Amino acid sequence: MTRKKKDFSREVLPDPKYGDVVLTKTMNVLMKDGKKSVVEKALYIALDTLAEKTKEDSLEVFHKALGNIKPVVEVRSRRVGGATYQVPTEVSDSRAQALALRWLNSAAKSRSERTLAERLSGELMDAYQNRGSAVKKREDTHKMADANKAFSHFRW
Repeated sequence: MTRKKKDFSREVLPDPKYGDVVLTKTMNVLMKDGKKSVVEKALYIALDTLAEKTKEDSLEVFHKALGNIKPVVEVRSRRVGGATYQVPTEVSDSRAQALALRWLNSAAKSRSERTLAERLSGELMDAYQNRGSAVKKREDTHKMADANKAFSHFRW
């Protein structure tokens, strides 16, 4: 019997305003207690704010910001002979996107602005300019992988 996990990924419908699947995934990550309309409204307000601030297309700014958050490598624990090593591994596109959305969510929620829309627009603006908590998280992950390069021969 195979030990590999089954792929349980589901088809996600694109969002109604922009027709973008990644925006829907972002809404799903941000959503609390199944209140999608609240998050949808906040995300659209945040994107409008981004468009005003940058004078560019808000969807392009969003994707560029998300690209700045996505990790390329991460460390995974690997047990070899009683010792646990942090082995650097490359991240697949779907996992990189999921991690970026998760980090964006936690970074936005930890900000001090008043509304979710303000927090999101602030964090996306920071990520677009390659700064902010979410980008710092990615940098820390890359540093950890770089520091543990010596264990890369334990990769599976």
